[in-house]
Amino acid sequence: MSHAHDFSLDAELRATAGWDDDAHDEAHDEAHDEAHHPAHDPRGTGHDDLDLVDDDLDAADRDDHEVVSADGPDPEELTTGDLDLAERHQLRRVSGLRTDLEDITEVEYRQLRLERVVLVGVWTEGSVEDAENSMAELALLAETAGSEVLDAIYQRRQKPDPATYVGRGKVEGLREIVQATGADTVVLDGELAPSQLRNLEDKLKVKAVDRTALILDIFAQHAKSKEGQAQVELAQLQYMKQRLRGWGGNLSRQAGGRVAGGEGIGGRGPGETKIETDRRRINTKIAKLRRELAAMKGTRETKRNERRKNAVPSVAIAGYTNAGKSSLLNRLTGAGVLVEDALFATLDPTTRRTTTEDGRTYTVSDTVGFVRHLPHQLVEAFRSTLEEVADADLVLHVVDGSHPDPEGQISAVREVFAEIGADQVPELVVVNKADAADPMVIARLRQREPHLVVVSAKTGEGVDELRRVVEGELPRPGVEFAALVPYARGDLVDRLHRQAEIDSLEHTPDGSLVRGRAHADLAGELAGFAV
Repeated sequence: MSHAHDFSLDAELRATAGWDDDAHDEAHDEAHDEAHHPAHDPRGTGHDDLDLVDDDLDAADRDDHEVVSADGPDPEELTTGDLDLAERHQLRRVSGLRTDLEDITEVEYRQLRLERVVLVGVWTEGSVEDAENSMAELALLAETAGSEVLDAIYQRRQKPDPATYVGRGKVEGLREIVQATGADTVVLDGELAPSQLRNLEDKLKVKAVDRTALILDIFAQHAKSKEGQAQVELAQLQYMKQRLRGWGGNLSRQAGGRVAGGEGIGGRGPGETKIETDRRRINTKIAKLRRELAAMKGTRETKRNERRKNAVPSVAIAGYTNAGKSSLLNRLTGAGVLVEDALFATLDPTTRRTTTEDGRTYTVSDTVGFVRHLPHQLVEAFRSTLEEVADADLVLHVVDGSHPDPEGQISAVREVFAEIGADQVPELVVVNKADAADPMVIARLRQREPHLVVVSAKTGEGVDELRRVVEGELPRPGVEFAALVPYARGDLVDRLHRQAEIDSLEHTPDGSLVRGRAHADLAGELAGFAV
């Protein structure tokens, strides 16, 4: 016999008829206690279990009606970088969705989404540590492109096999790994010839992608501006142009006979093969993209000439990918650009103005990151962007101090500097991520690079020292002047504050008496007021 009273709907409705909204919760709790918490339960009927159920229901109800705290971030206070990062993270991989390729010959490269991959490398020179660092970087590239790395192998050889990149025996072992892991793609740490990719696909029965295609895929995902997207597309087309091959045999069909418009006799002939048609279309698209980029380059050149005309010094931030260049730009200028712990997180250059302690104006530009064996297609396509580095007055070469091989990063970046003509620009090495770096590594870098500053863009350590060094490295005006500028030419005094070095400024009844140093053009404008 239960001690709980018998339930009657009519009785409950009459009991609740007089409740108002404010007393609803309190009355409900009292009725709940009377119904579910009897004073005595000699048989131990387990009413405590009902308490647990009610608590769970109450918690679920609170979750369904969760109120956002007023202390959360105000959307109006979010920077452009925060919004870009949120947009990038809106689309996330679902581990259960796969792209299982049964017939790889029907899949075009640009339509392929990398997923479950096995990494393959050939170690031809250097130490074992160098080979492992290269494979670790390839794994980061693959994960940045949206892949799940299942396994990685590399082989020691004098040179890559001309037919299959790795040796025949290693190909057999690789096929077993692919079958055992269920991988759908093999990523190779190098730029392979079309015949090597085709041979590997024939033997492995999965898609083969080289390092160049992987980097191009990452660039295609991260490019946001119109110029960046055009540059990436140009690089992809240049890469694909040399790698068109007969997928399924349809690229070798000829348009003869009735296929050629039903012309019949007199209209038949060898025609134009599908692969030739595609190559012609790619050439047409490449020519169009180059014309568009040339027009965009004119806009960039106009802005650059305006800065030269106004004698505004420029500082370019360059370095290895994921070394913290965008974070450093945010620290120096408050630009608020996207920051993410990923390779090639930002591709579009950003330029911001800032001032020195004595009031001089200069610009700071963030550029695309570099990487070992950067594809020459990308260097060519991004040449107009990389010219920001070659035309700068000072290059901040950012190095990841926490990386296992920072010296290798420095060498790889300087190779690109030489390729774009920036090796003669004054360079300041900035070792970033000091909060995570090994002190012994930093000491080793200080010994190798005497012109070096150690900072942490995350904590702000060393940023003030970096500002002082940069201000000291900026080109200084070379023409001394002493001028009495009329008060009606306040615009000229304003330019002196922004573009010149003022030693003294005295306000007299006839005007502002200014002494200091300025660039030749500005000093020429002051010649009429010289004293």
